[in-house]
Amino acid sequence: MRRLKAASLSAAVMALTLQAHPANDPLAAVNAALQAGQADQALALLNGAPASAEAHNLKCRVLLTVENWDAAGSECQLAVNMDGQNSNEHLWLARAFGQRAAHASFVTAYSLAKQSVSEFQTAVKLDPRNADALSDLGDYYISAPSIVGGGADKAQSIATQLAGVNQALAHKLNAEIAGERKDYTTQENELKAAIAVDPHPALSWPNLASFYRKRSRWTDLDAAIQSLMNAAQHDPQASEGYFNGATVLIEAKRNPQIAATLLADYLASSSKDEEAPAFVALTDLATLKSQLGDKAGASQARSAALALASEYKPAQDLKF
Repeated sequence: MRRLKAASLSAAVMALTLQAHPANDPLAAVNAALQAGQADQALALLNGAPASAEAHNLKCRVLLTVENWDAAGSECQLAVNMDGQNSNEHLWLARAFGQRAAHASFVTAYSLAKQSVSEFQTAVKLDPRNADALSDLGDYYISAPSIVGGGADKAQSIATQLAGVNQALAHKLNAEIAGERKDYTTQENELKAAIAVDPHPALSWPNLASFYRKRSRWTDLDAAIQSLMNAAQHDPQASEGYFNGATVLIEAKRNPQIAATLLADYLASSSKDEEAPAFVALTDLATLKSQLGDKAGASQARSAALALASEYKPAQDLKF
């Protein structure tokens, strides 16, 4: 597998530190910090911002990145209370409920899951063309049992609706439906179709790579990661693919050096995203460097992660 040239960790951290934030719009500055993975900076900026639905939404999203699920949920609820007709406010509240459910006891999780699906449904009702809300609602229907509103038939209806909004996400959802039915041939074909129609294919390649991981198809997994790297190299807007590809390799316990390269490339990119927080990438990179015998590099990456998000417990808990 061809090795991509990765920027040094110090250069990546320098790029994060020097990123400029809009000075004339406090909430734009908060969002810029959030996208860059600068959780502490984003929260500090929010402390001086006037209360608004947007401010509460941003705080919720920052808190979600650092895995403070309960506090995030409270902030997203405040955002919905202030702007109840905004589809995205309900989408983020649904996500917060979902994370709380995933980390709660069985009894509590049941109630939270019901609230999550209700919020997803409201988000779709308010904006039937909200692709993220449709995709998340479809994912919920696939993963949740019927007792909390799940069901493949409901997911199929959402996939049909999603096809008119975002074909790549529709193919991904159809792949999940096929996987639930153990129709792995259709699942693979749908994931390939998602790549073919995605304007940023590097964002869809990790889904196919993950499929190959689950099927123990290691040669195909390696080829998918290589294709991801090639696509991301030519698409600066799709650098999140590096992060997601590294995650697949970490889950597979395979090719730690390539996983580290992918994370370094993501950190060096100019297009980071809150769905792939830089401090999470640094924490994963620290673990990989430790596995590869680079204890100094691991310690440096951990310190860099905590410099961005001092309350991020997985980084705090790392031991080398």
